[in-house]
Amino acid sequence: MTVALMWEARAAEGRGGELLAWVRGQRLAREPLRREVLRAPQDRVLVITWWDAEYDAELPELPEPEGALVTRAVHRWRFESVGDEV
Repeated sequence: MTVALMWEARAAEGRGGELLAWVRGQRLAREPLRREVLRAPQDRVLVITWWDAEYDAELPELPEPEGALVTRAVHRWRFESVGDEV
């Protein structure tokens, strides 16, 4: 089964580049199948990691950034793959 973990944070005003650099510098306890980092307006950063694991498996996740870097707590979601459709 493939599980995707999503991690999303919104940087404090004008600190989007700093949050992006912080995310890129974070290492997980083990490597996922794939890791993608995305950004959006309002200094938001999204990280998606894909794992070969059961839905409820214990998986390494990115931590919370230090408080002054973000405007709110990190949002986290977990999804399981249901297969590809075209």
